[in-house]
Amino acid sequence: MPALKRLQWSVDIAAPASRVYQTLVGPQSYREWTSAFGEGLYFEGSWQKGQRIRFLTPDGHGVISEIAESRPNEFISIRHLGYIDDDGVEDTSSEAIRAWAPAYENYTFTPTPQGTRLTVDQDMTDDFESMPEAWPKALAKLKALCENRAQ
Repeated sequence: MPALKRLQWSVDIAAPASRVYQTLVGPQSYREWTSAFGEGLYFEGSWQKGQRIRFLTPDGHGVISEIAESRPNEFISIRHLGYIDDDGVEDTSSEAIRAWAPAYENYTFTPTPQGTRLTVDQDMTDDFESMPEAWPKALAKLKALCENRAQ
């Protein structure tokens, strides 16, 4: 079993869950809110349960994942399976990958009187020290996108 710890972040957004969900998974808005992790990040694939999805940097490397659960406007669970190298080759079975995969990234959309509370739970190893610092920035960007679109 991989040595992972689960970290959690939440943000209250003055917008309905449907808007938060669409902003989270929309191809253009995804690029905007994930810029807190790095400029030009994007995804290829589907957010439907059981589908493969690739989270990529502008030069084409990144993470290969699968949507473990998808209930639009309620819950998304992403099962991260491995890395994609600079040549586009997927590695889901090397010793380095087995040290952490599968790892989960979950999004829970909870209705509040003012809109939606989005909670993110992410499994990670100690290798990703900068990730915890970037999440609050990413969620602030997502909040701004959702609330600006609400007007």
